[in-house]
Amino acid sequence: MKTEGRSARRPRPGDKAHDNSPPQGIPSLAGVRVLREGRVEPLIRAHPDLTSAAVGWSGIALEGHTIPACEVPRHEHIENFLLVVLQGSTKCEVLTEGRNFEVDARPGTTFILPRGTVDELRWQGPTQRITVAINQKLLIGATDETIHANDIELTEHWKLNDPNLIATVQAMKTDLDAGSPTGRLYGEALSNALSIYLLKRYAARSFSIVNSQGGLPSHRLRRVIEYITANLPNDIGLEDLSSVAGMSPHYFSHLFKVSTGHTPHRFILLERIERAKNNLRNPHRSIFDAGLDAGFQNASHFARVFRKFVGVSPSQFRSNVLD
Repeated sequence: MKTEGRSARRPRPGDKAHDNSPPQGIPSLAGVRVLREGRVEPLIRAHPDLTSAAVGWSGIALEGHTIPACEVPRHEHIENFLLVVLQGSTKCEVLTEGRNFEVDARPGTTFILPRGTVDELRWQGPTQRITVAINQKLLIGATDETIHANDIELTEHWKLNDPNLIATVQAMKTDLDAGSPTGRLYGEALSNALSIYLLKRYAARSFSIVNSQGGLPSHRLRRVIEYITANLPNDIGLEDLSSVAGMSPHYFSHLFKVSTGHTPHRFILLERIERAKNNLRNPHRSIFDAGLDAGFQNASHFARVFRKFVGVSPSQFRSNVLD
C-alpha cells in the first residue's frame, strides 16, 4: 500500500494567513508531546532512556525509548515529527485518517509526519527508537524568511531509510549521550542542519534556502563577538547568537561563517581555548577553574578539546609557559 506523498493539509489551530515576519523566540520543547483527548501529554508514556529536555535546544526535542510491544493510543502531532528505529525488527500497524496498513519496521526505518497528523500505532514487537519533535519556527528559520508560516509543510512518510537524515539524528543522540559537553550550541547547529535537509528533501513544495554570498554587516558581527566574549563562561545557544544578530539561526550561521571562516560552534571553542590559555598562565588558578571560566563544564572535556587544539594537555601547557 502506498503510504506517502501528502502535499496539502487542513488548517492548523493558530495558523495566521498573513504572517510574513521571520521567526522570533523559537521555543525550547520540553519533550515529544502530542494532543490526546484534549490534553497535551508525552507521545510515549514510559520514561525515556534519553532526552534533550535538560539541555533545552531551541525548537526541537529528541527522546530515546526502548519499549516492548505496545499500543500508542490515538493522538495528534502538535509539532513536526520524526521517528527512527535503532534496533528491533517488527511489524507496526498504523491507523491514520481512514487508512489502516502495516509497516515492516527494522533498524533505519524512519517516519516523517507533518504537524497535525492524527494516528494510532500498534507495535507488535520490542524496539529501540528515537523520536524527534520539530517546532514550525525552526523550519521557517531555514527559509528565505519571506514565506507564510502556514506555507511550510513536510510530506508524510511511513517507511523511509535515509542515511543522511539518520546520521544527523544519530549525531544529536551522540551529543546527548556524552552529556552535551559544549552546551546547547552543537545540538542546535545539528538541529539547524536537520531542518534544512528536511526542507530540501521532504517539503510539500520547494523553498528558497538562504545562501547569501556576503558576510554579516560589521556592526552586527561586532555585536555578536562582544556577546560571545561577555558570555563565554555560560551556555551559549545558536538561538542566542542569532537573536543578537537579529536574524534566523540558519541565515546567521551561514553569514557568520562567511565573515569569520568558522562555524559559530568552532569559533566559540577557539575563543574558549584562548581564554583558557590565558587563565593557565596564572599560577594561582587551578586547572579546573581555568577551564570553567572559559566555558568548559567538565575537566575531561576541557582536557580533550585543549589537547586537540593546542597539542598538549592543560597541565603540560602550564608547565611550559611557567618554566
